[in-house]
Amino acid sequence: MHGSIPVYITKSMARKGKVDLFSHLSALMMSSGSNCLFQAVFLHSLSASLHLVLLLGLLVWWVCWRFSLLGRALGSKGGLSRVKVLYYRVTPFCCLGLSVLNFVLCLLSHFYWYRNGWSDEKAVSMADLAVRAVSWAALCIYLHARLSGLCEPNMKFPVLLRVWWGLFLSLSCYCLVVDFLLQRQYRVPLPIRSFIFDGVSVLSGLFFCYVGLLGKYEGENVDAHLEEPLINGAAEDSSSGNSKGSETETPYSEASVFSKFTFSWMSPLIAFGNQKALDPEDVPQLDFDDSLEGAFPKFKSKLQTQLASGPSDGVTTSRLVKALISYAWKEILITALCALTYTVASYIGPYLIDAFVQYLSGRRAFNGEGYFLVSAFLFGKFAESVSQRQWFFRLQRLGIRARAVIVGMIYDKGLTLSCHSKQGHTSGEIINFMSVDAERIEEFVWCMHSPWMVLLQVTLALIILFKNLGLAAIASLVTTVLVMLANLPLASLEEKYQDGLMKSKDKRMKATSEILRNMRILKLQAWAMKFLSKIRDLRETEEGWLKKYVYTDAVMSFVFWGSPTFVSVATFGVCMLMGIPLESGKILSALATFRILQESIYNLPDTISVIIQTKVSLDRIASFLRLDELQKDEIERLPPGTTDIAVEISGGNFSWDSSSSSLTLKDINLKVGQGMKVAVCGTVGSGKSSLLSCILGEVPKVSGTVRLCGTKAYVAQSPWIQSGKIEDNILFGKEMNRERYEKILEACSLKKDLEILSFGDQTLIGERGINLSGGQKQRVQIARALYQDADIYLFDDPFSALDAHTGSHLFKECLLDLLSTKTVIYVTHQVEFLPSANLILVMKDGKITEAGNYNDIHQEGTDFMDLVAAHKIALLGLNPMQVSEESGGSRMKVEGGITKFPEKKEIGQVQNAESSEKSRQLIQEEEREKGRVGFPVYWKFLTTAYGGAIVPFILLAQVLFQVLQIGGNYWMAWASPVTPDAKPPVTASTLLLVYVELAIGSSFCILIRAILLATVVLKTATLLFNQMHHCIFRAPMSFFDSTPSGRILNRASTDQSELDTSVPYLVVGIAFPIIQLLGIIGVMSQVAWEVFIVFIPILSVSIWYQQYYIAAARELSRLVGVCNAPLIQHFSETIAGSAVIRSFDQEPRFRRTNVLLSDGYSRPKFYIGGAMEWLCFRLDVLSSFAFGFSLVFLVYVPMGFIHPAMAGLAVTYGLNLNMLQDWVIWSLCTMENKIISVERILQYTTIPSEPPLVIESSRPECSWPSNGEIVIENLQVRYAPHMPLVLRGISCTFEGGMKTGIVGRTGSGKSTFIQTLFRIVDPVEGHIIIDGIDICSIGVHDLRSRLSIIPQDPTMFEGTVRSNIDPLEEYTEEQIWEALDKCQLGDEVRKKEGKLDSAVTENGENWSMGQRQLVCLGRVLLKKSKVLVLDEATASVDTATDNLIQQTLREHFSTCTVITIAHRITSILDSDSVLLLDHGLVCEQGPPKRLLEDKSSSFSQLVAEYTMRSDSSSSHIMF
Repeated sequence: MHGSIPVYITKSMARKGKVDLFSHLSALMMSSGSNCLFQAVFLHSLSASLHLVLLLGLLVWWVCWRFSLLGRALGSKGGLSRVKVLYYRVTPFCCLGLSVLNFVLCLLSHFYWYRNGWSDEKAVSMADLAVRAVSWAALCIYLHARLSGLCEPNMKFPVLLRVWWGLFLSLSCYCLVVDFLLQRQYRVPLPIRSFIFDGVSVLSGLFFCYVGLLGKYEGENVDAHLEEPLINGAAEDSSSGNSKGSETETPYSEASVFSKFTFSWMSPLIAFGNQKALDPEDVPQLDFDDSLEGAFPKFKSKLQTQLASGPSDGVTTSRLVKALISYAWKEILITALCALTYTVASYIGPYLIDAFVQYLSGRRAFNGEGYFLVSAFLFGKFAESVSQRQWFFRLQRLGIRARAVIVGMIYDKGLTLSCHSKQGHTSGEIINFMSVDAERIEEFVWCMHSPWMVLLQVTLALIILFKNLGLAAIASLVTTVLVMLANLPLASLEEKYQDGLMKSKDKRMKATSEILRNMRILKLQAWAMKFLSKIRDLRETEEGWLKKYVYTDAVMSFVFWGSPTFVSVATFGVCMLMGIPLESGKILSALATFRILQESIYNLPDTISVIIQTKVSLDRIASFLRLDELQKDEIERLPPGTTDIAVEISGGNFSWDSSSSSLTLKDINLKVGQGMKVAVCGTVGSGKSSLLSCILGEVPKVSGTVRLCGTKAYVAQSPWIQSGKIEDNILFGKEMNRERYEKILEACSLKKDLEILSFGDQTLIGERGINLSGGQKQRVQIARALYQDADIYLFDDPFSALDAHTGSHLFKECLLDLLSTKTVIYVTHQVEFLPSANLILVMKDGKITEAGNYNDIHQEGTDFMDLVAAHKIALLGLNPMQVSEESGGSRMKVEGGITKFPEKKEIGQVQNAESSEKSRQLIQEEEREKGRVGFPVYWKFLTTAYGGAIVPFILLAQVLFQVLQIGGNYWMAWASPVTPDAKPPVTASTLLLVYVELAIGSSFCILIRAILLATVVLKTATLLFNQMHHCIFRAPMSFFDSTPSGRILNRASTDQSELDTSVPYLVVGIAFPIIQLLGIIGVMSQVAWEVFIVFIPILSVSIWYQQYYIAAARELSRLVGVCNAPLIQHFSETIAGSAVIRSFDQEPRFRRTNVLLSDGYSRPKFYIGGAMEWLCFRLDVLSSFAFGFSLVFLVYVPMGFIHPAMAGLAVTYGLNLNMLQDWVIWSLCTMENKIISVERILQYTTIPSEPPLVIESSRPECSWPSNGEIVIENLQVRYAPHMPLVLRGISCTFEGGMKTGIVGRTGSGKSTFIQTLFRIVDPVEGHIIIDGIDICSIGVHDLRSRLSIIPQDPTMFEGTVRSNIDPLEEYTEEQIWEALDKCQLGDEVRKKEGKLDSAVTENGENWSMGQRQLVCLGRVLLKKSKVLVLDEATASVDTATDNLIQQTLREHFSTCTVITIAHRITSILDSDSVLLLDHGLVCEQGPPKRLLEDKSSSFSQLVAEYTMRSDSSSSHIMF
C-alpha cells in the first residue's frame, strides 16, 4: 500500500545517523503518496487534538470542582480515603512519567532542530510533544486530587477518561506498528528512542485501560487512624463502648513495600493537614514496637541482663549504652547498611567526573559511553537518595524509641525514689533529665554512624584522589588528619562548656520550678521581683557558659568550613611540587571529592559535640538511676484476714538519712489490732508524721520489723491533689459506684461545695488544687481515701485545715461511722479528738513516750498532761455559761453593731442564679497558634538583637564566601588544561597563587559570619529570656491558677534550649543553602542557559510540595510542644505525690498514664519524621530529573559547543544539587517548625500584667500605714469574668491597732478576702481603704511590702535557714536569731551544724509542717508591719505551740492591726472583734463577748459546736 521508499531517503537517513522522533512517519508519508492517514502532519495533529480534548475536559472538571463541588467534598464526613489497590497509587506517577518523557523529548528536539534547520512537519511534531507533556501533567494533578480524599469509596474513573485512555492506546499501538514496518519491511535504521517512546506509550495505555476498565476504586475510611485521643488511647466509643485505640494501628505498619519506599503512607495525613489544622486526636497511633508500651519491657529486660552480668554497682553509663545497643541492634544494623550504601553511592559522581570531561573533550573509550556515564550518574543519585531517606527515617524511629525508654526509666525511678535521694534531686532537675537529657540521646542517634562513616569517606576519597592525582593523595590524607586532630582541643573545651551549661541550666530550672509552685507566697510577700533577680543571676551564669560554647562553635565553624579549601590547596600544592599534571577533569574530580569530604569534616565537630553532650547526659541519667530506692522488703505484707494484728512494729529504728548516725524514730514497738482507732499526738517535730511514714515504708528502716495485714490508704498533712476532675481525684483509679460515691460526698461535706461549682464534680482542678480552698482540698483527699475501701487508714492531721463544725462532722461521719470497722491511725493536734481512740500514742523526740487509752494515759502520762493542760488554757477563754446548748435554731438579727445575716432562702437563690450562669472551666487546653507562623514572629526574632542591624552583614559575609568559593573552583577549571597535550592558559604558580588568595578570602568571610552569628545568638536568647520571665513574674495570679507549671517549665526549658542553640542558626542560616543553591544554578546556567527551562518548573513544583507539606508539618510541630507539657506536668505531680501514690499501691496505673502521655508526645514526632522524608523523597526525584536533564543535554550537544571544563564544573556542582535542594527545603521546613519555640516564648511575652508595682504619682509615705485602719466598702470579688461572685458586697471596718478574727465555714470567702486585701485578686466593685488610701490607687509592691502575712500553706525554699527567714537580706544576724527565739525555733536551729547556714531542701521537706509554720512566723517578726494577717497560721501546730504563738503575737504586735483567720476558736477569743462570713457575705461582726452573750448568734453556735466537740474530754479537763 505504501510503495517502496526511495533509496536516497534511506541513504540520507543512514548518513545522518540520527533521525528525529517522527522521521519514520515523514518517510512513510513521502512513500505513500496521497494517503493522508499516514501523513506525519495528520498523525501529529490527531495526537495533539486528542490531548487538547483531555486538557479541555480537565479544565471543565477544575472549574466545577472549584466553584461547586469543593465545599461538598471538604464538608463530607467520610474522612480521608486510603486506597487498597496499589495500581491506583501508581496511576498519577505513570502520568507524571509520560509528561516528563514528552517534555524531555520536546526540549531535545527543539535544540537539535534549532541547530539543523526547521520544517513544518518538525514544528507540528514538537507542538504535539509539548501538548502531550502539558496534558499528562494536568492529568497527574487531577488524579492526585481525586486520590487524596476528594472522592467516594468504590468509585471508578470517569467514563470519558476511560474512553480517552482507550483512544490513546489505539494511537500508541498504531505508531508502534509503523515503527516495526519501517524497521523490518523498509529497512529504515530508526533510532532506539523511537521504539522506546512508542513502547512506553503502549505499555502505559495498557496499564491505564486495565485500571480504568477492569479496576475498581476501593477506598476505606481512615478516620480511625486520625481520631485517636492523645491521652486516653482506649477512649470509649459513644455508641458501642468499645475501645477504638486498641483497634487502630499506625498506617506505617499496614503500608505496602512500595508505600514505605515512597513514603506514600504519609499522604493521607498530609492531605488532611491541608484541609484543617491538625489536632492531637487527628494524629494516628504508633506501631506497637514504637510505643513505650512495646519498647519499654524489652529495654528493661536488656538492662536487667546487663546489671546481672557484672559487679553490683548499679546502673553505669556503659551498662546503659550496652542495654540500648542490645535492645536496638537490628535497627542499628539496618541503618548502618543504609548509611554504607549512601556513602558509597555518593562517591560515584566524583569518580566519574574525569571520564565525563574527557568524553566531552572528544576522548571517548567506547560507543555509547555518554549514555553509560549518564546512567551511572543517575543510578548513583538514585541509590544515594533512597538509602538516605530510609536511613534518616529509621534513625528517627530509633531516636524516638530511645528517648521514650529513657523517659520511662526516669519516671519509674522517680516513682520509687527514697525521700533522702529525692532531697538531692529536685523535680526541676528531674524534669531536665526528661526534657533535655533524654532529647540529647534522641539527637545522638542521628550521628550514631558518623564516626565510622568519616573513616569510610576518607578512604573512598583517597582512592579517588590516588586514581587522579597519584601520590599527592597522601597530602590530602595528612591535611585531613590534621584538620580532624584540631578537633581534640576544641572538643575538650566544648565538653567542658557543655557540662557547665547543663549544670547551670539544672540550677535555674530547679529554682524556676520551686518559684512557680510558690508564686502565690512570693506575690503576697512582695518577693516576686527579688526571686526574678535570682533567676536572672542564675541565667547570667548559664549565659557565661553559653557564650563560651557558641564562640567555640564559631571557631569550629571557621576551621571546618575552610578545611576543604585547606585540603585542596595542600593537595594541589604537592601536585605542583611533584610535577603531577593538573588537568581540569582531575581537578574537578578532586574538588567534587573534597566537597563530599567537606560534609563529613564539617559535621565532625557537630558529631563530637553531640557525642560529648550525650555522654554528659548519659552520665547524669545513670547517676540518677543509681540513687537509692525505697526497699520493697521494708514492710512485711500479710494477706487480709490472716491475723488479728493490722499493724505491728517490733524494735523499730528508722532514719530518713540512712547514712546518718542520728535516728528519726527510736525504739518503736507498736501493735494495732484490726478495727482499732489509734491517735498519735505530740509537740511540733516530735516524729508523728514520721511514724505514719514508717508504717507506709517511706522511712528507711535501720532495724526491727514492720508488718501490715491488709490494704492501706493515706491522707497526707499537706494535701496532694492531681490536676483534673474532682471526680477523678476521688475515684483515684477505682470504678464508679454511684451509691458509695454519693455517701462519701455526704460524709465529707462536699455536696454543697459541688453545688456551688459550675461543673460540679466535673470541675477541672488546677495544679496542686489551686482553685480549691485548703479545707476543700483536705476533704477531697479524705474522700479519695474513703472511696478506696482499704483495711488500714492513716490520717496525718487532716482536720487542722477544717473549721470546727466541718472537722467535727468529718470526724464523726468518716472515722467513727464509715470507718467503724476499719483500722485507723490518725495524727492530731486537737485534744478533743483523742477520747474516741482505743489507743493514744504520745510522741516526743522520735520516741513513743506514752501509750494507752484516754483515761489511763491522762492519769499517768506527764507529756500527755502537758498537751491537755495547753488545751485547758486555751479553753479558759470560753465561758461555758455564755454558750448556748442549742445546736439549731434560726439565725436572727442582732443589734449593737452585729451585721444582719440574710435568710437561707436568699442565699440559695443567689447561689442558684450564679451557678446557672454560663461559665467555663478554669483550666483550659494549652493555647497554640494555628496556620502559618506569622511574619511578625520572624521579624520580632530577627530584630530583637541590635534591631536586626547585624543580620545584613551576616548575609553579606555568606554571599562573599560563596562567590569566592565558586570563583576559586571556576578559576581552577578554567585555568587548567583539559588534556595533557593542551597548553595551560596560565603558569602553575599563578594557578595556585590565585586559588590560595581566593581561599583565604572565603575563610575570612566565614570567620566574620561565624562570630557575628554567635553574637546575635547570645543577644537574642538573653533578651527574649528576660522578656518572657519578666512577663511571667508580673502575670496576675489568675494566670498561674489556670496554667499548669508544666507549660511554663516547657517554655523555660525546652523552648529556651532551642532558642539558645538551634533557632538562630536555622533562621539566619536559611540563607546559606539558598545562596549556595543560587550559586549552583548560576554556574550551570552559565554553561547552558537552556537548563533554566527545567529548573524553573522543577523549582516551582518543589515550592508547591513544600507548601503542601508544611501545613501538616507545622501543626505536628506545634503538637509536639503542646503534648510535651502534659508529660512534664504528670511527672512533676507524680514526684510531688509519690508517697500518696505508693500508699494506695497505684504505681501501675500512673505508669500506664505515663506510657500514654509519652506515646502522645512521640506520635507527632514520628509523623513529623515521616512527613519530612515524604517531602525529601519527592524533592530528590525532582532534583535528580533536573540533574539528569543537564547530563543528557551536555551529552547531546555537538562536541565543542560547550567548553568541557566548564561542563565538568557544572556537573561537579550538579552532584550536590539534590542535597542542596533538600537542604533548602529542609531548612525552610525545620525553621518553620523550630520557630514555633520562638512563637511559644513570644506568647508569654504578651501575658496581661497585674497592676503596676509602683505608681510614681501615687506612692504612699514611708510610714504608711501608720495607724492600720482598714475600711471595706461594698466589696465584690470574683476570680474571673465567667465565674460567680465569691464576695458579694462586704462592708465593714477594722479599727487601727485592733485584733480581728475572721471565722466561717469552709469556702465562705475568708481566704478570698485576704487575697483581695493583698490585691492578688482585684475587686469587681467596692473599695478597701487603709489609713485613708484606696489600695487600688497605689502600686501592688507598695501595698504588699507594707503588709505582713503568715499564709495557710507554710512555705520554705531550698537554700539555708538564713535565706528563708530573710529572703531580701535586709536584717542582721542578731535580729534573725532574735526572731527565731521568739518563734520557738532558736534552739532547734542551734542544734544544726550549720546554724543559720544549715541546708533547707526543696519545699522544706527536711522540716516538719509545724516548724515551717514557725519559720513563717519568724519572717513577720522580722518585718514588723503595722498590718498583720494570719491565714490559718497555727493549723499545723499543737495546742501548746499555738498558745506560745498567740502569746508572742500579743507581745510583739500589740499596737498592730491583726486579722486572724482560724478554725481554732481559741485562737480568736482574745480578739477585739470577730467577723463571721457565710457565702461571701458578712453574717455577724462585733466583739466576741457580745456575740457570745446572744445565744442565737451564729458565732455562739460555732463556739458551741467547738466546745461540744470537746465534750468527750471535758470531764477530764475540768471544764
